[in-house]
Amino acid sequence: MLVPAIQRNFLEISILLDQLDNQKYTFCNPELSEATIGEHIRHIIEMYQCLISDYEFGTINYDKRKRNLAIQNSIEEAKLAINIILETITLPNKELFLEDGLQEANFRVQTNYFRELLYNLEHSIHHQALIKVAVLKYKEVSLPENFGIAKSTIEYKSQCAQ
Repeated sequence: MLVPAIQRNFLEISILLDQLDNQKYTFCNPELSEATIGEHIRHIIEMYQCLISDYEFGTINYDKRKRNLAIQNSIEEAKLAINIILETITLPNKELFLEDGLQEANFRVQTNYFRELLYNLEHSIHHQALIKVAVLKYKEVSLPENFGIAKSTIEYKSQCAQ
């Protein structure tokens, strides 16, 4: 169930990307403290890339992820990176360690692949909520109904409506 949820999440992102041009993608948005939509998309993508690339080594450090400016400056590069993630994300669960820090680890905790996939999904939704704030000014862009809304919020609202 987790990988299909991630696939749906990336589909929502792809729907957005298909409606943007590079000017909108790279525009410094005051609503995002002058960050671009591309920077947020790059961040989402690189978190998954880091998890997948570090999987075989058993230690994940998101602080050491690559900062590929091509992804934040090119919609096509972002789409390509998303497709590669979706082709490689289905891995068996296994125990991992999570570290932080660029020079040396400040902490090291035990985790597992599925837990980190869930973290990345929730992290992606958080960034999508930020992106949504910037995109709302573009009347020609139509976002999926639940873009940037956590699954728990969707479930809660559906219970309230009953």
